[in-house]
Amino acid sequence: MTDPQTPAPGDGSVPPPPPGYSTTPPAAPSYGQPQYASAPAASYGAPASTSVPGRTMGIVAFILSFFVQLIALILGIVALVQSRKAGHKNGWAVAAIIISAVLMVLGAILFFAVVIPLITFSSEALQACQAVGFEGTVTVGGLPVDCSNINR
Repeated sequence: MTDPQTPAPGDGSVPPPPPGYSTTPPAAPSYGQPQYASAPAASYGAPASTSVPGRTMGIVAFILSFFVQLIALILGIVALVQSRKAGHKNGWAVAAIIISAVLMVLGAILFFAVVIPLITFSSEALQACQAVGFEGTVTVGGLPVDCSNINR
């Protein structure tokens, strides 16, 4: 009679291992390296990271806000609207809008405080020098102007 645990010859089944042996292969040697668990499998079909709509445009607007304020202001507003529609915040766009607006106001103040008075001073000096025939020195706005240095 045959034992039920012993396979019959030609049966195709593998006999159990002898006592003291394992069926799993031995682990690879670590050579002093720490063993880490493998990373979880990537989920297919889903993007690796979700992008916030308008974020890149907000960063571009922020950079341009130091150089080309009007374009940066427009890009910042568009980026902020895109982000808000998607339900996200966009600090880059807000910063671009604030910096652009402040620098535009400072530019307008500088223009009216410095450039316009220089233009009017130049025209007054030209008229005063024409009156004396571009000879000698005239006083314009309390400042002496040498007429020989003025281009006709």
